[in-house]
Amino acid sequence: MSSETGSRTIQGIEAPAVGTWEIDPVHTSIAFVARYLMVTKVRGHFSEFSGSILVAEGPEDSSAELLIRASSIDTGNVDRDKHLRSPDFLDVERFPEIRFKSTKVELSGENSLVVSGDLTIRDVTHPVGLGVEFAGLSQDPWGNRRAGFSATTEIDREEFGASWNLALEAGGWLVSRTVQVELDVLVTLKAEGAS
Repeated sequence: MSSETGSRTIQGIEAPAVGTWEIDPVHTSIAFVARYLMVTKVRGHFSEFSGSILVAEGPEDSSAELLIRASSIDTGNVDRDKHLRSPDFLDVERFPEIRFKSTKVELSGENSLVVSGDLTIRDVTHPVGLGVEFAGLSQDPWGNRRAGFSATTEIDREEFGASWNLALEAGGWLVSRTVQVELDVLVTLKAEGAS
């Protein structure tokens, strides 16, 4: 069944077939949100990345990997992006890659999972947990099987050495210490990975 449709049924729920599902970078968004001046939000995204999800027979045996080119950060402001690429933040010349590798997958609901893993920024690695929602399966006009996921997590940028900040006269900081990360991911089943 999975080789024909790219799907199978687990506990009455349609799920992705066993195999390797590759991230479609054109239809995937890796975005983040940080507070600025304590009262507003700055949004940005990364435009260059690759990765895959290895779907195993049991969801808890599945895994995921993601590689992001740090210099592809984009907040819509040239000067701010230049600062974010500098040693004050991502230091992209010394640390060109941001990496995530899952270590554990747990079902948390009918269409939801908790994916734990190691996040590496500036060559500093810390564990993070992502709340993941499975959006469903589809087939594109060219016959490729697709699956959609969304995920969120929160990181403390100072834990990764991106600790630059300025104190505000009225109290607080120019840039928030915590950063919200939001992913909307579309993956494609590799033909050779189907079973």
